[in-house]
This record gives sequence, structure tokens and C-alpha cells, in this order.
Amino acid sequence: MEVVAEAAEGVVNSLPVLGAGLGFREPLRAGVFLYRDRIGFLEITADHYLDAPARKLRELDLLAEHFTLIPHGLDLSLGSAGGLDLGYLKKLATLIRRVGCPWWSEHIAFMRAGGVRVGHLAPLPYTREAVDTICRNLAVVREAIERPLILENIAYQVVLPGDGRSEPEFLAEILERSGCGLLLDVANLHANAINHGFDPRAWLDRIPLDRVVQLHFAGGHWKDGELIDSHSRKVDEAVWDLMDAVLARAPVRGVVLERDEKIPPIEELLPDLERVRRTGARHGLWN
Repeated sequence: MEVVAEAAEGVVNSLPVLGAGLGFREPLRAGVFLYRDRIGFLEITADHYLDAPARKLRELDLLAEHFTLIPHGLDLSLGSAGGLDLGYLKKLATLIRRVGCPWWSEHIAFMRAGGVRVGHLAPLPYTREAVDTICRNLAVVREAIERPLILENIAYQVVLPGDGRSEPEFLAEILERSGCGLLLDVANLHANAINHGFDPRAWLDRIPLDRVVQLHFAGGHWKDGELIDSHSRKVDEAVWDLMDAVLARAPVRGVVLERDEKIPPIEELLPDLERVRRTGARHGLWN
């Protein structure tokens, strides 16, 4: 176990520093080229380019010519006890080879159960069996894709019955056993803390911050007394505060601003990237 942890730490430390990046969406296409020098990298949704028409593949190749691309998967379903969709994994491997990324990411979640697609990122119970399932599936992924994989914490509406493990313990065990890095979504952490009544700073104290490769941040909205991680609003100051706390303590290589709904002109997003750069520089992470 210690050998895996040491190897993983070496991988994290060897990854390139990308700085402040943006989640690519088609409405931003013209803007990312216009302001290319102000965007450190782009995160692409991998599923948008699987089984894609020629037009989308030309877009992908054009983006790859001008930006470092980080594929972000949605449908691998690492938590599925029935195993992975090997056809989907093969397509994902082809995409990752095509863009030549330094790392890629997926979620600690499941999308399929008993052969049925649930339609959203579903949380796992914090149990030894769930850890075993994810690590077993990750071993299959590693055989197909050599590029480093980092795993993201999700936002969840319910906490499933577990065996006494906390979420930080659950995440830490998966990272320890798998050798993966962490994509820490501080907006997800903020939403979960609000909706489930826990201290996000204490949560951070219990995860291996030395394994954090990348951050996500975004703004959500309120619905029926619950904070929804919709990527549809300006970023809350509480999320900025959490990001500052992580950047002060973790060897973060890149930070991505996500916006999926009510996407504004790119000029309204660039100040957030600049603020990320200033914050990272203040903590000695980036020039």
C-alpha cells in the first residue's frame, strides 16, 4: 500500500502546471480562440466526442492544436458492481490518445446498476465493498489507458447507508489503493456541506491534500431550500474561500471554471480565471 502511495505522489509531482482553465462549451468556441493567451487550458467533456460526427472531431483537433486539453468523463460508471462497459472504455481510450493529454478525469460515482442507466451521477455507499468495486474497475481502466486518471468527488442529494466510513475516509482509501490523484470539486464540497450540515474545512483536513491534482469551481442556485450544483451562476464567495484554503495546502496543477447553464459571454468569465491565477501565485503555485 505504501509503495502505491509513494508512486502516486511521484506521478502527481511530475504532472505539468496548467494554471487557470475553462470548461469548454460550444457557445464559448469563438471566445476561447479570441482570448487564448488568458486561458491556461481547456477541459473537454469526453462524452461529447465519442461517436461524434466529423464536425465535432474537427473541432476537437482544432482545440488540441491550440490548447492543452483535459478530457473529463461522465459515463464510465466506476462504481458499477457489474463492471465497466468495455466498448465505452475503448472509445474513451481512443479519444485520450488522440488529444495527448497529461491527465484525464472521472467521477467517484455510478451511472449504471443492474444493466440500467440511472441518468445521473449517483453516490456510492461508504463501504469496503464499494471501495473494492471501484479499485477493481480502476485496474481494468489502467490496462486500457496509460495516462494518469484523477477522480472527482460528486455533489449528492442523499447519503446512502454505509459501514461507518466517512466520505473523507472513503475517498482516501480509494486514492491510497488505486494510486489515482484527486479532482477536488470545491463547489460540490460547498453544496454538500450546506445541504448535509457539515464543516467543509474539517472535511478538507481529513483528505490527502497532497493528492489533489486539479480543482473544479462553479456557481449553483437554490431550489426548495437546497443548494443545487447547476454550474449556472456566479461563483459564491464561500466557494472562493474553500479554493483559497486548498491552494494554500495542496500541489494543485490546474483549476477549471465550469459553466453549463446560462452561459454568459466569455468576457464575463475571464475575471474569474484571473482571480484564480492571482490566488495560485499568492500561494507560490504558479508564475
